[in-house]
Amino acid sequence: MNEKQQLLEAKNLVTGYEKKIIVDGIDIAIPSNKISVIIGANACGKSTLLKTLARLIKPISGDVVIDGTKITSMPSKKLAQVLGLLPQSPVVSEGITVWDLVSRGRFPYQAFLKSMDQNDFDAVEEALEIMGITELANRSVDELSGGQRQRVWIAMALAQQTDILLLDEPTTYLDIAYQVEILDLLTDLNRKRGTTIVMVLHDINLSARYADYIFALRKGKLIGKGEPSKVITSELINKVFGLDCVVIQDPVSNSPFIVPRGRHHVNI
Repeated sequence: MNEKQQLLEAKNLVTGYEKKIIVDGIDIAIPSNKISVIIGANACGKSTLLKTLARLIKPISGDVVIDGTKITSMPSKKLAQVLGLLPQSPVVSEGITVWDLVSRGRFPYQAFLKSMDQNDFDAVEEALEIMGITELANRSVDELSGGQRQRVWIAMALAQQTDILLLDEPTTYLDIAYQVEILDLLTDLNRKRGTTIVMVLHDINLSARYADYIFALRKGKLIGKGEPSKVITSELINKVFGLDCVVIQDPVSNSPFIVPRGRHHVNI
């Protein structure tokens, strides 16, 4: 992992698919060494923004830069040593073992036709240990539960040893216990390594609890950013999701907590 923390920014970013604009004119600077969460309604541009930050999508206009360098000008392996991405619903080859999948995170460091060296092996073992899946190393990924598989995918991203880690809905399809477990592990990673983490999450209350910084999107526009205590308000939630709600204090974390009103529950 690089000793210097990299600053990831988007400048006047316009991006989408086949010239269809999904994200329109966004300027953001991702806080280094922090956990940031992108929130917004379905199809508002969250995943498109994350993919563009990771160079999976080429901007229509504007730039994504890391420490002032446009990512479009960075060699692929160099970028992969700085920035890692865990996409939505990643696909795994049938029969692949946990160890083999996690070891794929070392690809950016391997020279052409060269096998893994001791640094690579150490990085894989460390990633397995951090995610608590060392005992699963020889198991087929196909045999694992959803929560275990998600740990394996995150371990692969950890083995990449990047300063910046982007995760697109890392808790999707997991029950609440696994969601909290995964988010706790990512918080451990952020606090111990100082890894800059950017996530797309659907659960607003978990977003408010785990994020140091929130970016709120609506129809491809950035309409709110800042600490959860300042961003998560009933007005913003109504604007972003069209949801009438009350915002109270989470009794466990003291973060904002969303309580939907609903048509049948309007006593507050």
